[in-house]
Amino acid sequence: MIIEIIQGIGSIFIGLINIYIWVVIIAALLSFVNPDPFNPIVQFLYRVTNPAYSFVRRFVRTNFNGLDLAPLIIIIGLQIIIVLLSSILRALY
Repeated sequence: MIIEIIQGIGSIFIGLINIYIWVVIIAALLSFVNPDPFNPIVQFLYRVTNPAYSFVRRFVRTNFNGLDLAPLIIIIGLQIIIVLLSSILRALY
């Protein structure tokens, strides 16, 4: 019974990571369009993604010829976390 609870919580966590990956993708695509900074959706996306961007930028140089690679690094890192967490959850059963 406890294993099913752990697997359920892990699945919810994986789902939240997938949602955050989509938020990062949308914010990265919006950076190409130069949206209205006073739009509440744009403000929300920037507030949610900027802490992760600044964390990555603190350790890795992400600006190459005007192209910011921080979203790509974040997405790859989150995908690695999903694979590791999925394999741990499968090993429990």
